[in-house]
Amino acid sequence: MSTKTYRKLIAKQFNQEFQSAVEIVKVPMTKPAAGQLLIQNKFAGINSGFDTLLCQGKVPYVNLTPPFDLGVEAVGEVAAVGENIQAFQVGDAVVTTARGGGYREYQVIDANLAVKVREATPEVLTLMPTGISALVALEKVGEMKSNEVVLVTAAAGGTGHLAVQLAKLADNHVIGICGSEKKAGLLKELGCDRIINYRTENLDRVLKREYPNGINLVFDCVGKEVFDVCLENLAIRGRLVVVGFISEYGKNLEQVTRPRMYEQLFWKAASVRGFLMPLYQEYAAEARDRLLKLFYSGKLRVAVDPTQFNGIESIPTAVKYLLEGKNCGKVVVRF
Repeated sequence: MSTKTYRKLIAKQFNQEFQSAVEIVKVPMTKPAAGQLLIQNKFAGINSGFDTLLCQGKVPYVNLTPPFDLGVEAVGEVAAVGENIQAFQVGDAVVTTARGGGYREYQVIDANLAVKVREATPEVLTLMPTGISALVALEKVGEMKSNEVVLVTAAAGGTGHLAVQLAKLADNHVIGICGSEKKAGLLKELGCDRIINYRTENLDRVLKREYPNGINLVFDCVGKEVFDVCLENLAIRGRLVVVGFISEYGKNLEQVTRPRMYEQLFWKAASVRGFLMPLYQEYAAEARDRLLKLFYSGKLRVAVDPTQFNGIESIPTAVKYLLEGKNCGKVVVRF
């Protein structure tokens, strides 16, 4: 290989803002050791919430000291293989989900951490870990059944649009929450039964009027007032799964003075459950295989935001774009 160096994005310091925490560095190309692959990344997924919290030092299950690598999911092609590798060859398309492996032009990774796919496309990339998170959160944490009312917030986002489809495939009535007509159009295409644009309709009034028996399962990525409304409108034995709280990423958490939530939960036997994919890894492989089968058979559509973000230098802009809620589908950077 003629390339002697490549670029990657690192967190050089902790900072409240992602853009102020990061810098691009040039590093020497590394040859894969025995059992390893050298992968040329083609696309990387943008995870602005996790990225921002990581650069603030607020991800409790990792203990990092700057400088450290950034990015998670990537899809690319094998550029070189180490010794004792039988399952991969140069040119194979692979997806990886190793923390620190995404925001870089090349990565070296243990071969057992790479998943071979048909083609290095952003659609396949979106299924891992974004789609896996949606599936595991709905089924294992939310205990999703059939013939229920399922509400998905940020429903036109990278995770949300997959959660909508998975809930529909399980024969549920699905409510999708979004903030623009463009996003509402995507949700209509995906088969949402009720689309609520929170900028033009009052979420609480709609839920109380149209769903007097409450919501059985809430998949919430937003937080703040949306969380409060969803909590208040849970059904008997309803479940609210906290998948994220993007409304407060990059900000100081809002201090709230109100009665404790157990009074609302107790009389309905309802529950609020947190979800974090690294704590549910035992379900990842089965979920991945099922999602790929659904995708390749045409039963699951993957929406990738059409805005072009090209190269390492575009990542801070892409993170900001996603934090501001401008996306429709998964945001990716192209290398």
